[in-house]
Amino acid sequence: MFIVTAAAMVRSGKVLIAQRQAGSHMEYKWEFPGGKLEPDETPEECIIREIKEELDMDIEVTDIYKVVKFKYEEKDILLLCYLCKILKGKGKTLECNDFRWVERNELSSFDFVPADVAIVEKLMRDEKLFAE
Repeated sequence: MFIVTAAAMVRSGKVLIAQRQAGSHMEYKWEFPGGKLEPDETPEECIIREIKEELDMDIEVTDIYKVVKFKYEEKDILLLCYLCKILKGKGKTLECNDFRWVERNELSSFDFVPADVAIVEKLMRDEKLFAE
């Protein structure tokens, strides 16, 4: 089983989503940015590294948001989604095709990777997170 991290970043009532690159597994599908845990790395260190590599943003992990166990045909993953706050950076498409800040009611109109659907569903119900 692979351990994968993802970031749920909400700012001004919108959440950040990223589109996978051409040639990647599930190319052009949308996701919450993040990636695979490296050896000797904590999940929090992983998400901080991945967001820097993918979007050139410095973030702070504030809390765990959702844990998803998902079985793809080719692998099983444990997805750890963290609430994160952006400390620095506006975002660049370094290791993604695109990224957008979207309203939570817009989330259902994007084609997300299957493992992230449970996070989408939780975000769409989360009145408190989007009220801040």
